[in-house]
Amino acid sequence: MLVSADPNEMLITHALGSCLGITVYDPAARVAGLLHVMLPDSAIDARKATERPMMFVDTGVPRLFRECYALGASKPRMIVKVAGGATTKADPKEDFFRIGERNFVALRKLLWKNNVLIEAYDVGGTHSRTMLCRIGTGEVIVQANGTETLLSQRKEVYRCP
Repeated sequence: MLVSADPNEMLITHALGSCLGITVYDPAARVAGLLHVMLPDSAIDARKATERPMMFVDTGVPRLFRECYALGASKPRMIVKVAGGATTKADPKEDFFRIGERNFVALRKLLWKNNVLIEAYDVGGTHSRTMLCRIGTGEVIVQANGTETLLSQRKEVYRCP
């Protein structure tokens, strides 16, 4: 997880397979945060959840928001964008654990309970992604398979396996 209020910085995470990249951005405070989560629920390993809370959706996302609040962000202004959540198998029928799908469902439930909506996302499919967030503008770019996509307002892409 990284958070910043420096408009000249760019936050980047690589290798978003089944993992999710979650960006939050407050355009008034010009504060951004980026979290790379691996698993949906910290209940599977209490020790890891204590040592590495950002590894899980349920413990990492609240921490991401708190860290942004500490830099001046406000929940009502936060813009959330998400990428990743792919299947980890070449043949999606063999992805028994469906971690990518479960990560996205866990995130949506958590945000919904806290009255936060996802503005744009690019999730699913079978390819890995890189996610970039420009703090000065709030632009979120997803790179995958040699292409770059700007995650715009209300863009929703769920790539079926």
